[in-house]
Amino acid sequence: MKKHLPLSLRIIVSIILIQTLRFKFFAHPDSVYIFQKIGLEPYGRITIGILELISGILLLIPKKVWLGASLALGIIGGAIFIHLTQLGIEVNGDSGVLFATAVITFILSAIIIYLYRKDIPLMNFK
Repeated sequence: MKKHLPLSLRIIVSIILIQTLRFKFFAHPDSVYIFQKIGLEPYGRITIGILELISGILLLIPKKVWLGASLALGIIGGAIFIHLTQLGIEVNGDSGVLFATAVITFILSAIIIYLYRKDIPLMNFK
């Protein structure tokens, strides 16, 4: 169980990040709406999509897990902040699913960073 939990968490976060890319890269109306509302359409939408893709891939590379989780934590932390300050919890009648997914991804990314803290270069965690 101890070996399988970290891998399972990495796969879950990676899937969440990567499955949302179709909305960003193919300009789904909800994604366009969100990024228009925060003034980052289209460049912000594409840039965030690329960063999420990189993060999702890094999470699957054993030596780079800490980097992928850190990048995911930053991206999703920004998404949560935008939800709380500009978008609201519910976006386009989604009943808060997008926000809840962001919170879950944020928590799982933080757990992954904790589990892989010994792999972070220049850090002397015990």
